[in-house]
Amino acid sequence: MSRYLTPSKVALLCLISIYTEGVIPHSSAVHVLSFLVACLRPLDSDLNSSDENGAMQYSLSIMDLEEALSTHSSSIPGRSIWDLLLKKVWSIDSCDALELFFFNVLDILVKSREEQIHDRDNGLAPDLGCMRLSRCSPLGAFVRRAQLEFTRLQFHDSAKLWKGFVKYRLPTYHAWARRNPSDEQAMVDMNLLELGLDTTTQLAQVAYGNIQDDSQEDSYISTKDVESLLEFQIGELQRMGGRVPDGLKTRLERIIKSGVTLPNLIHYLRFLDAWRAGDYPSSFDHLHRYFDYTMHTRDRSSYQYALLNLAILQADFGCYGEAVSAMQEAVSIARESHDMNCLNFCMSWLYHFGKAFPEQMKDVQNTGMLGNEKEGLAFLKAKAKETEMWSLLSTTLLSEAKLELQNGESLASSIENIIRASHLNVAKNLVNSTGPQLLLQTALYTRIGITHLAWLSCETFQECYASKAPFEDYLKSAFRSSQLLAQQGRFKEATVRMNRITPDKLRSLKATQHWTFFSGVLQLKRHVYRNDQAATDHLLSQLQAIQLPDNDIAVLLDFLHVEFLIRQGNYTRALEIIERTAQTIHQDNFDIHCQVKLLCLKARILEKTAQPQRGFSLAMRAASIAHRSRLLPGLWEAICVLSGVLLSIQEFEAVVAMVESIMPQILESSDCDLAARAYSLLVDANMGIAGKVRSQGPGQIVPAKKEYMNRALEYLDCAYDQYEEIEDIEGQCETIAKKATVMHLTGDFVLANDYAAKYLDLQRLGRT
Repeated sequence: MSRYLTPSKVALLCLISIYTEGVIPHSSAVHVLSFLVACLRPLDSDLNSSDENGAMQYSLSIMDLEEALSTHSSSIPGRSIWDLLLKKVWSIDSCDALELFFFNVLDILVKSREEQIHDRDNGLAPDLGCMRLSRCSPLGAFVRRAQLEFTRLQFHDSAKLWKGFVKYRLPTYHAWARRNPSDEQAMVDMNLLELGLDTTTQLAQVAYGNIQDDSQEDSYISTKDVESLLEFQIGELQRMGGRVPDGLKTRLERIIKSGVTLPNLIHYLRFLDAWRAGDYPSSFDHLHRYFDYTMHTRDRSSYQYALLNLAILQADFGCYGEAVSAMQEAVSIARESHDMNCLNFCMSWLYHFGKAFPEQMKDVQNTGMLGNEKEGLAFLKAKAKETEMWSLLSTTLLSEAKLELQNGESLASSIENIIRASHLNVAKNLVNSTGPQLLLQTALYTRIGITHLAWLSCETFQECYASKAPFEDYLKSAFRSSQLLAQQGRFKEATVRMNRITPDKLRSLKATQHWTFFSGVLQLKRHVYRNDQAATDHLLSQLQAIQLPDNDIAVLLDFLHVEFLIRQGNYTRALEIIERTAQTIHQDNFDIHCQVKLLCLKARILEKTAQPQRGFSLAMRAASIAHRSRLLPGLWEAICVLSGVLLSIQEFEAVVAMVESIMPQILESSDCDLAARAYSLLVDANMGIAGKVRSQGPGQIVPAKKEYMNRALEYLDCAYDQYEEIEDIEGQCETIAKKATVMHLTGDFVLANDYAAKYLDLQRLGRT
């Protein structure tokens, strides 16, 4: 088939010709022009739409024309624009008529300056009263391009275009014949009609074959259509992730078998699809094949992009040393060729790679290519402003804000960078950068304890920007919101939210691994609260085998493992995991939140193993770091751990004063586990104070002692409610046991026996 022309473009030329004849009224002109411009220069490509069979629509069908034009009347009474188009289309009744149509099609354009001078010199009057299209208008440019492409066609290609046009308009034959009964009705070719032949004769079969056969539908498309289709799909895969849809794969295979000349982009599309599928050999082969073809046509100008893609591919499959080497070479070539766009992207990739895998970047850091983190970010900001790469500038601002949050630096500076990135996203309409911005806002609000704003950021992203954001960002946002639900005990809602992600979006290996890990973490957290050892061990073994490269996610799994071991009383193994996790924290991927969490876990273990003095120093250190970094949920947890240490040395009044002062903030953070532990601390502290009050005599309780015991009972009810929300069986049992003890001390033996029976029921429930 031709490079550009297709039967549908011939039909559009006929419609443009009708428009210039002045038979379209003003009331319909806007619709016709809008339809033409949408077909020729779509703002939002229609290639993403699919029919009910799932096949991609890459060309305009004759039925689409009928649907768009049949409801609009023309200036001729009793005739719609569709009727006029039918007449024009069927007036091209032979291959010679098609040649003549393209020979005369330039007459609908304004004459060029040279032609006007020639007409003036020869005494020819300018044409007046007829509509002409500007040669530089969208319609005029299309007419000139179509006429030029037709003159370049070989005879067999023009004959193939004619046969495709005959087949394209064939479904409208009966409608045209019914509206134009006086015309000679040639279904295929006027020459056959004049010879008295039909489509079943031998000559017609040799010339046109089986005209009713639909098997050759894909051979009547142009290379330009295929190129546009591939460019759109590649853009979607790069932007959204995922793999090539099955419907498009089937249609591409049909196009390939039909013999259409395919652009080199087909190899890049296959590379992306194999890469997302986790097929390393095939993706490697297709990448080399694409750039081998590209080098022949672009004279090595895209060599740095080949290295860039190769480095990203190597890193995704765990070949980190090869990835760094390829990216260093890409940086060198981009500098030599002064390709600032490629250079900026390479430097940005190296920065983020160094944050994820600092051990692999030692050689690069020694060369001084990037400098330290702040110098690298400053370089990226300066170059992004120079080259007006606003997306890179927005990403760099967010990276700077994230770095400050991780290092526990100025909270105001982090918020300032996020606001600057937000302003840039809005001013420059950077929809793709809005997802990372909202994700970072969620993390910021979570770290300062404003959970409801973190939830709103997740909801805003999923409702307004999910369709335009990379799928990886959408998946992370869904997991963050599910975490917020899980810490409130709403595990079913969290599971439903994760299961909303349909399987067709998880066809990429990386996306499937992340979704499996995130869903498994939510289930693991629930089983840890339920104290289900068999299910927890099974989930831990599965999640540890996935080994995602994201350090934050791996640390989250270690925290849950340590929490489970503390509940099981295996303090030695828990300390080993804490020490191993602390050693894996590198200076380049350091996060203040992990440090505070590890200190709190270690202090809890030391407090439970009768080493309160060591636990006290660790808890104080955790609280100091969290306070200095404004990591408020970490500060509340550190204060609770410190209160547990103080309980063991019988400082009950201090515990009550500390925990009661932070209780409103703990409840605002919507963390049921932390709230339950805080209420339990208040219970123990009030009972400790009550124990210090001396009784007046045997069987008598002084009012002050009774007041403290009543407070303890109130806090016990609150703690039980929080434990019940998160389905923490062990916590509920402990609360009920304490309540039975308090009832026994107050002399209410009936209620004490009832609570004891409830305790046994909860224990049986936990075993099942």
